[in-house]
Amino acid sequence: MNSNLKIAFVTGANRGLGFETARELAEKGVHVVVGARNATQGEVAAKKLRDQGHHADTIAFDVTRKEDLEKVFLFFQEKFGRLDILVNNAGTMLDASSASGDRTNRTSTTSPEILRTTFDVNFFGPIALTQTLLPLLKKSTAGRIVNLSSILGSLSLHSDPESPIYDGKVFAYDASKTALNAFTVHLAHELKNTNIKVNSAHPGWVKTEMGGPMAPLEVSEGGKTSVELALLPENGPSGGFFHRGNTLPW
Repeated sequence: MNSNLKIAFVTGANRGLGFETARELAEKGVHVVVGARNATQGEVAAKKLRDQGHHADTIAFDVTRKEDLEKVFLFFQEKFGRLDILVNNAGTMLDASSASGDRTNRTSTTSPEILRTTFDVNFFGPIALTQTLLPLLKKSTAGRIVNLSSILGSLSLHSDPESPIYDGKVFAYDASKTALNAFTVHLAHELKNTNIKVNSAHPGWVKTEMGGPMAPLEVSEGGKTSVELALLPENGPSGGFFHRGNTLPW
C-alpha cells in the first residue's frame, strides 16, 4: 500500500506527549502510526484518531527490544514503501525527579543499573530504531527525524548558576538526553546533503506522568515543537535544539 499522505511513526504514542504529537500530526493530514509497547493500548490510541476522521495505524513496539526493529522495518516497507517522519518520543526517567518537587542531587549514588536502563530507552533505543528505518526515510522527498530531548540535556544551562535548571540535576535522565543531542548533531551532519533533517526537541515541562502535576504546561502544548520540526519546510534547520521555534544551547 502506498499513500499520498506523509507517513509518520511516533514511538510511545499511546498516551501523553506521544499521543498529543500523533494527534496534532494527524490533524495536519499526516498518516500516523502509533508505536506502543502494549498492543491493546496502541490500538485504543489509533482508534481514537480514526474516530476523529484521521488516518492512523498502530504497531506494538518496545524501543529496548532488538527483535522489534525488523518487525517495524517490514511494516513500513510493505505497507507504505517509505517513511517520511520519525519521532523518537519514547522515554523514561527513573532517578529522583524534580517533577515531584525533589531537587536533591543524587549523582554520586545513581546506580549503574538505573544509568543503563535509562540509556537503553532514551539513547540506545532511538539510535537503533533510527538506523533501522533510515533506508525508508531516504526514500522520502522530505524525511524528518525528531529526537525528543529535554532542556535538562543542556550542559550549557546546567553549568550556569543563573539558569532555571541549575539546581535540577537528574543525572541519568539528563545525561541520556545530552547523549541524544550528540546523536542529533552527528547524524544531521552525516545527512546534510540529503532531503532528511534531524533535530532535537524540548517539549517544555508538561503535565504528564513523567512531568508531574507541578509542570506549568498542559499536554496540549507539549507536542507543538515536535510537530513543527516534523513538518519543517525545505529551507528549515537541521542539527539544532529547539523549543517552539527558539534555539536552545547545547
